[in-house]
Amino acid sequence: MKQAKYQSKITTFSTVFAILTSVSADSLLANPDIVDSGLSPVQSTKENADYGFRNGSALVVPIPFSNPAIGAGLSLGAGYLFQLSPDADTSFVGLGIMGSDNGSQAHGLATNLSFGSGWSLNLALAEADIKYDLFFGSLKLPIKQDGELFNGGLSYAVSKTNTFGVNLRYLDTSIGLNTDGTSIPAELLPDLQLELGSLGVSYEWDLRDDGDYPTNGSRLSAAVNRGFSLSSESRAYNYASLNLDTYHTVGEEKVVAGRLSTCAASSDAPFFDKCSIGFTDGLRGFNPTQFYDTRLVSAQAEYRQRLGKRFGFVAFGGIGWTGSEFGSLTENGDRIAGGVGLRYRVSQKFPVDFSVDVSTNNDSEEFLYIFVGQRF
Repeated sequence: MKQAKYQSKITTFSTVFAILTSVSADSLLANPDIVDSGLSPVQSTKENADYGFRNGSALVVPIPFSNPAIGAGLSLGAGYLFQLSPDADTSFVGLGIMGSDNGSQAHGLATNLSFGSGWSLNLALAEADIKYDLFFGSLKLPIKQDGELFNGGLSYAVSKTNTFGVNLRYLDTSIGLNTDGTSIPAELLPDLQLELGSLGVSYEWDLRDDGDYPTNGSRLSAAVNRGFSLSSESRAYNYASLNLDTYHTVGEEKVVAGRLSTCAASSDAPFFDKCSIGFTDGLRGFNPTQFYDTRLVSAQAEYRQRLGKRFGFVAFGGIGWTGSEFGSLTENGDRIAGGVGLRYRVSQKFPVDFSVDVSTNNDSEEFLYIFVGQRF
């Protein structure tokens, strides 16, 4: 029987952190899945708990992080958790701030409301000033991007395993070079000043035995979005992604996990809404602003083993391809990476880990990742 999923308070506030530190469509704003689980419903296994907004609890959590895009830093999340009705999952409202060692900074607020009977609403508002390197052909451009983001989604669980959702995003962003003496390629000029909206639908088929540390089962998640310009210049494009995750117990405290990912985007999509190795699929080992295009396919595997109640380790590897068409993906070369990581369980009651991973790729580059939870 499938266990009820539960996201701990620490993971809950890393959701706010994830909104602030992701570097994709809103270049570090609109793709929270890369850092953590995003604005998925927070579920609780508590029994006989008091419900109602006044019977909630407050929490403040500092979360260190490290990723190839913006470097190392610290985020601080603060919020309030509560249960709206006896059959509802845990809801929260929270705010977060973050800063990294390359000068990036952001702040925002988010809420996820579970109303019971399968309905959930999530809202997030963030403002960021982010610095990162954008790879454009043989060029490595030092980018400075600022923007304001609003994300909203309404989901309905038609059963314990099937959830449908509708999503809305607003982004107002400007992009420039973080240095003098370098010119921006002509192909990037349309992406420098954008006010965008997008509407989308999502679907999740979840057969996992646990939402934080699955040991058996699978999950299929898919999203299709339509982006469009809200400024005077007419622009419309599509982007879609699909991830299939599987989990198998292979021995006592040993799990093998896998992920297959694919993505497609219109050729006129902004660079940050295209398919990226590292953002779209969460593959570790590459700068997520280096290999991006209108098509992507990747595969990953991870071996996970617990070493007592608190510690664990993982070994992982993956391969990915990007290109302009699915039929020509391998023409741009294989992107292969792997590594090892340590896990420290931050709670004796809930299976949530503090994670530190080191990876290397077939270009002999090494990267350090620090985050909360599992990569997938």
